[in-house]
Amino acid sequence: MDDNEDGEEDRFLSNGLMKKRKYEEEEYHPGHASFGMSVFNLSNAIMGSGILGLSYAMANTGIVLFTILLIAVAILSLYSVHLLLMTAKEGGSLVYETLGQKAFGWPGKMAAFGSIIMQNIGAMSSYLFIVKYELPEVIRAFLRLEENSGEWYLNGNYLVVFVSIGIILPLSLLKNLGLLMIEQSLDDNVKAFYFYFSQLIYKKTQLPCPLPFFYAHSSNLSMNTSDMSGLYAIRHNTSLMDFSRADITPAVSSSQDAHHTTGVHFEPHPDDEEMCTPKYFVFNSQTAYTVPILAFAFVCHPEVLPIYSELKDRSRRKMQNVSNLSILAMLIMYMLSALFGYLTFYGNVEDELLHTFTKVYKFDTMLLLVRLAVLTAVTLTVPIVLFPIRSSITTLLFRGREFSWIRHLLIAMFILVFNNMLVIFVPTIRDIFGFIGASAATMLIFILPAAFYLRLVKSLPFTSWQKIGALVFLLVGIVFMIGSLSLIVLDWINHPPGSKAGH
Repeated sequence: MDDNEDGEEDRFLSNGLMKKRKYEEEEYHPGHASFGMSVFNLSNAIMGSGILGLSYAMANTGIVLFTILLIAVAILSLYSVHLLLMTAKEGGSLVYETLGQKAFGWPGKMAAFGSIIMQNIGAMSSYLFIVKYELPEVIRAFLRLEENSGEWYLNGNYLVVFVSIGIILPLSLLKNLGLLMIEQSLDDNVKAFYFYFSQLIYKKTQLPCPLPFFYAHSSNLSMNTSDMSGLYAIRHNTSLMDFSRADITPAVSSSQDAHHTTGVHFEPHPDDEEMCTPKYFVFNSQTAYTVPILAFAFVCHPEVLPIYSELKDRSRRKMQNVSNLSILAMLIMYMLSALFGYLTFYGNVEDELLHTFTKVYKFDTMLLLVRLAVLTAVTLTVPIVLFPIRSSITTLLFRGREFSWIRHLLIAMFILVFNNMLVIFVPTIRDIFGFIGASAATMLIFILPAAFYLRLVKSLPFTSWQKIGALVFLLVGIVFMIGSLSLIVLDWINHPPGSKAGH
């Protein structure tokens, strides 16, 4: 059977973007995408669920240290793109896996395949984690429940399974994903995260500090139900926010009017100023997750070459400029997203920022719309990410065989079952960001581009400053991978699932 009859063979990028074919020689394939469209496509490839973990990263590094690390990872990503483009020119291929094969034979190809598969599995798992976190909150808001009542339909683990079986699996069984469906889903994904970003900035202007739930573990505060109701009425009538009564504590108001109206007697909390003071340098057990989270958020390197192949009148300099603008745009967006999220919740921010708002807003309409938009986008993106994983598995294990619907179904089911198990049994989305960022993302950003460059670029002597720079880059990647994975594993040992690591 002709390879073109296989609905997935050689047709998808590692994040689900469609590519026409795997062109070996760039000069024989004229591109048709404009410069602006290429910037947009690469920005889409970069943006993803990693944006939801950036405020948590800032809370555990401080504003200054986070900014330094964010800029450093962005610059290193650009240098990695430079190495990749040079390697593609000298290696004569615009396919990441083929460069690995040309550089190191079968082991190089397997390293590229394995890293891309791991990165996609991490992306899928992070999307399913969002379903696990946010869908129960959407259902609770529609049912007007103040708190999660513990019913099965409010259990995130059950909901992930139902969404996977009822929506994701049927879409994943399509033999081909149409280009229109891919572009629409990815466009919706970007719109959803921009909507999230705009609401994040807006909510920061509406929320006071300290927020009520900051005092959840304080032993100095007490009040009865009537006190809470009275204070809730004051807050609600001033239209500051839609808090639930259970969230309100007297410490959020220091005005004499609130005291006389409700009869609440309290003393100012001694940590008020500390709770609402931004930290500039922070070091704790969670700091080890920061650079892996940033690497996870910036990885786009398997998409660089296919986007390059479609660039009209392409040249390495032009594609480098595409990368420069895309990464700069994401750098600014990531910085603002992390900053506004951190300055809203400070040390109380959770590893998935959107879920943190649950402690503040119960029935806020705009946040409900944000949740619906993000849930819809990530749910429809999961099948797009699943296709290249299945394509890679099919290529590795069943290359040359005729298309089989049974195999097509079984591989999709295996991938979904595996990802559902990860989402159910891995404690938090932070662990996915951290582990995948420290392993697969590090391979794709640091180790593989540098190794391919050193092996395939023959026009420069090994003693040239370019080759020495690539060697240093490779060593930095190896040290970072080993160090980050070690620190993350140590954190898992010292703070096992169920325990709460302090900030």
